[in-house]
Amino acid sequence: MYPEPVNKPVLDLFNLKGKVVAITGASRGIGAVLAQAMAEANADVASIYTSESSKKLSEESVEELKSKYGVRAKSYQADVAKPEEIEACLNKIVEDFGKLDVLIANAGVCKHVSALENTPEDFRWITDVNLNGAFFSSQAAGKIFKKQGYGNIIITASISGTIVNVPQSQAAYNASKAGVVQLGKSLAWEFRDFARVNCVSPGYIETEMTGMADPAFLKEWLDLTPCGRMGQPSELKGLYVYLASDASTFVTGADYIIDGGYTLR
Repeated sequence: MYPEPVNKPVLDLFNLKGKVVAITGASRGIGAVLAQAMAEANADVASIYTSESSKKLSEESVEELKSKYGVRAKSYQADVAKPEEIEACLNKIVEDFGKLDVLIANAGVCKHVSALENTPEDFRWITDVNLNGAFFSSQAAGKIFKKQGYGNIIITASISGTIVNVPQSQAAYNASKAGVVQLGKSLAWEFRDFARVNCVSPGYIETEMTGMADPAFLKEWLDLTPCGRMGQPSELKGLYVYLASDASTFVTGADYIIDGGYTLR
């Protein structure tokens, strides 16, 4: 059933106790901070990683969540670009936790390369993870939510789905994120009887991904950002908790931009 208004004191609305939240791309960067945020708000957390190189990091993270916040937490491996893997993973999460309340489709990759030099392999890789992965993850969660009668999907998009970033060339990434924004809106309509779907579009956030960029890019990014600095992953926590919580039961089909004002220009 689509969520009804919840009449609680405002801070109680943000409490995620009793909710099970699955997060893709949760081993590092924004995803790791979101896993912590969900646990801080008392949710049980299923942390999904892709590569074997991330396994140890993910497992250490869930152990910390359990010991520090007293929530249930478990690590899972799945390639979001492979529909059978992410579907099996989410079904396993339901088996282990008893249900799934929220999916945060957060896995993403980026590569700065001009359109004329972009190889078919790179283009497919970026599209497979960012767009196809968001779709396959949401599709698998949607099947669970339809059966349950309720659910909530939050997709990490990007300001790159709204504007063209400068000075770097990243047409493949921008196109994939534009697709993600439209995907979120489309699924919000299709899943309207049993789930909410929203997007979050971060601007330049200080993560391992942005840390690998050309220093010349960084100067221009900061010059074009009214706040004059990079955002911190922790500055995204409040919005994701809001969207995962009963404080946002009348919110679906939205795309929230958090970018320090970058897209004002």
